[in-house]
Amino acid sequence: MAIDVFNRTEKKFIITDEIYRAIKPLLEEYMELDAYSRIGDFYTICNIYYDTPDHAIIRKSIEKPIYKEKLRLRSYGVVGPKDKVYLEIKKKYNGNVNKRRTAMYLEEAYRYIGEHQRPNAKKLIGEQILNELDYFIYRYPELEPTLFLSYDRNAMFGMEDPSFRITFDTNIKTRRHEVGLDQGIYGEQLLPDGLWVMEVKITNAVPLWFAKLLSSYHIYPTTFSKYGEEYRRALQRGEIYPAKRSSDKIKCI
Repeated sequence: MAIDVFNRTEKKFIITDEIYRAIKPLLEEYMELDAYSRIGDFYTICNIYYDTPDHAIIRKSIEKPIYKEKLRLRSYGVVGPKDKVYLEIKKKYNGNVNKRRTAMYLEEAYRYIGEHQRPNAKKLIGEQILNELDYFIYRYPELEPTLFLSYDRNAMFGMEDPSFRITFDTNIKTRRHEVGLDQGIYGEQLLPDGLWVMEVKITNAVPLWFAKLLSSYHIYPTTFSKYGEEYRRALQRGEIYPAKRSSDKIKCI
């Protein structure tokens, strides 16, 4: 199992095509494309977000609590049963993001979440992350695949500080039926044409040159969640219905 642990601050921005084309060459003076982006500029990320039938996890998240968490299954493009995927817990406490993920086959991930058949961990840290996943699944016993969400991404990292990353996401698609990483890439567009989600991932301080770039182009951070935005729109369209907090079925330990 491949293991990844991330601790960082994340800032999100909504930018236009015009801004993207203007700042991209400037960023390339200080940053490099990551390995996936070098292959073809953009690569496609697919996600399954898991939630309860009454949407307890996303409802809590959009209330902007001090602490929130999400569970998602991620792949790079459409995958089959024997292809590698990443099961992730993403936690946010007081603005700081902690993401812990472990790799497994798609069929293992489906069995683990759906049937609680735990995969084998090959390393101690893998065992620790699986313990966290067990705890999450136990607390939300009615977890189900709720939302498929994909997007095309271009990603860069700092030449001097590789932990400083910027990603640009476009062509964001969502659907609440056939929610599987092996079911193809299609769905409703989340944002109008010409808009991008720019995300800045910071472990240390923001470089001065980047702060000046944001200021010169009047680019300001916003509170934006892809899953949260889709949930709000699904409510507005009448595809799902709000539930009262008292109906949440979360186990306490």
